[in-house]
Amino acid sequence: MNFQVTPGMRRLCSTVLGMEAIVVGLMTPVAISVGGVEPALAVTVGIGMAVLCVLVAGLLKRPFAYIAGSVVQVLAICTGFLVPAMFFLGAIFAVLWVTAIFVARRVEGVTSR
Repeated sequence: MNFQVTPGMRRLCSTVLGMEAIVVGLMTPVAISVGGVEPALAVTVGIGMAVLCVLVAGLLKRPFAYIAGSVVQVLAICTGFLVPAMFFLGAIFAVLWVTAIFVARRVEGVTSR
């Protein structure tokens, strides 16, 4: 299978990961104050996920980064065990991730003809 990374796909996916980094980073105080999660665990998961999103966004020139981005989406859904609203938000970001990949490929496929 040939996975071609296009500039539009890279741009859309990095936007999704950038917004996701903000949301999972802001999950940290919510997990502590509302969810009653231990601060060490909340900071490790929240800030760690935000840093992971930024790192993967920086690697999107390479095809393996899209697999890593998909793993990040699964991990974002799993943060729902700390803050239940993250099940919903993680699912939204997963849909946006898949949509960004397919829409960008379709749009750039049409414009290259």
